[in-house]
Amino acid sequence: MPSASIVTDVFMRTGEAMARAWGLKEFRFLAMPHPIANLTNEQLDQRARDVVPEVARLLLEGQPVQ
Repeated sequence: MPSASIVTDVFMRTGEAMARAWGLKEFRFLAMPHPIANLTNEQLDQRARDVVPEVARLLLEGQPVQ
């Protein structure tokens, strides 16, 4: 099932390290601005809308073959 992984920007290095540890050094994921925990529902909805084009692109392009 196609999916897109999204992290906040401060966790990019952590995401990259985890991908390498799992043998997926070229794994592609998306980042959005940190933090998100203190956002209102409306602000979080806007962040989600802002990342939709990137999610669509990642789903359409897929992950590199390992």
